[in-house]
Amino acid sequence: MTEKPWQGRFSQPTDKFVEEFTASIAFDQRLYNYDIQGSMAHARMLAKQGIISEEDAEQITSGLQDILEEIDNGSFEFSVALEDIHMNIEARLIERIGPVGGKLHTARSRNDQVALDIRLYLRDEIRTLLGQLQRLGQALVEQAEAHLDVIMPGYTHLQTAQPILFAHHLLAYFEMFRRDRARLEDCLKRVDVLPLGAGALAGTTFPIDREFVARQLGFAEVSRNSLDSVSDRDFAIEFINACSVLMMHLSRFSEEIILWSSADFSFVELSDSFCTGSSIMPQKKNPDVPELIRGKTGRIYGNLINLLTLMKSLPLAYNKDMQEDKEPLFDTIDNVKGCLKIFADMIAGMKIRPERMRQAAARGFSTATDIADYLVRKGIPFRDAHEVVGKAVRYCIENAKDLPELSQEEYSSFSPDIEGDIYDYVTLEASVDARSATGGTATSAVKKEIERARQELLQWN
Repeated sequence: MTEKPWQGRFSQPTDKFVEEFTASIAFDQRLYNYDIQGSMAHARMLAKQGIISEEDAEQITSGLQDILEEIDNGSFEFSVALEDIHMNIEARLIERIGPVGGKLHTARSRNDQVALDIRLYLRDEIRTLLGQLQRLGQALVEQAEAHLDVIMPGYTHLQTAQPILFAHHLLAYFEMFRRDRARLEDCLKRVDVLPLGAGALAGTTFPIDREFVARQLGFAEVSRNSLDSVSDRDFAIEFINACSVLMMHLSRFSEEIILWSSADFSFVELSDSFCTGSSIMPQKKNPDVPELIRGKTGRIYGNLINLLTLMKSLPLAYNKDMQEDKEPLFDTIDNVKGCLKIFADMIAGMKIRPERMRQAAARGFSTATDIADYLVRKGIPFRDAHEVVGKAVRYCIENAKDLPELSQEEYSSFSPDIEGDIYDYVTLEASVDARSATGGTATSAVKKEIERARQELLQWN
């Protein structure tokens, strides 16, 4: 069957190129399982309400199950002439069970049908992403716990600022991904709404039971306005927006890993499984995975702008433009899933070089703020203390020294308030462990955060 569902109105066949240009089956065929799920629930509802007979509903659901198996095993032939996944399945259903298959479309439209399929699909994909974020969070926490005593330089403006624990740095990304997870969970609330029953735009004259269908498909609620149900994709925009923020976090972390794995930093070494070599330079080990994730971030941003632009001028209700919603959505899902999977594996297999991190933290006067804080505790205003330490740093630069290397006499030349106990404050360990308030980089604080993160991960399952 290749006849159009709307052919009764037309006297001429569709132009062949127009058929190909307007068809969506090349990309929306991935919705087949959700389309069949929705159709089965719809058929059962029609029978429950007496709109079709129980026998008809049984034939329809049995036929749909057979079609599902055909698609699963690869024997189903998709037709461009039938435009989309909905008509491909319906046409095959009529081929298999005869005219009774044509009753399935009673009290629904492709407009609310596609909205249903996308929501069912996106609901499952969000749950998959939540699971992948759990894996990434687990990898971060395990690396943090395994390297709790590793000190590295913390940076601002990519200049050495203060020493921090490497575990503290990793947990910063745990916090970012925790918020990404929360955004996806919140988005799921807007996705988990049944649109079926809205019809083309105005509802239906048949006595349908939308709440029954919602229960059958596991939706939390039904949509409240038929026009809105078929004409908006804000839930998909919200999803891609959440993915854009997530990819921004992955990109920032990727940039750091790229820097850390360079010869100049050499803080970490990526597994060979996540790198490639050079076709001309035999010594090269390129961090292709984080580089590509960094690059794919722009692709996800583009998908967000694509969908926002698509929807920005559409009058109510459904317009053919909205067929263009699926490719940016599908592309976002495919790429974010891939990025999360590979990133978690990459972090889990990353080799840490503590000695290199410590050497870097010991350079660049990273304990200068600790000396200023020391003077403040002596009663000196912070701004005055800041100036004193600034002069000491300049002296170190001019004399090729670092702060812990200065003698007591040299310290006293900058301020008589700097006494012999200053050396208890300028070590890397002292600097780190002095910051013990909640959220600080002290070992005691970070241990608590690792435990909190572990408990939270248990709730992510």
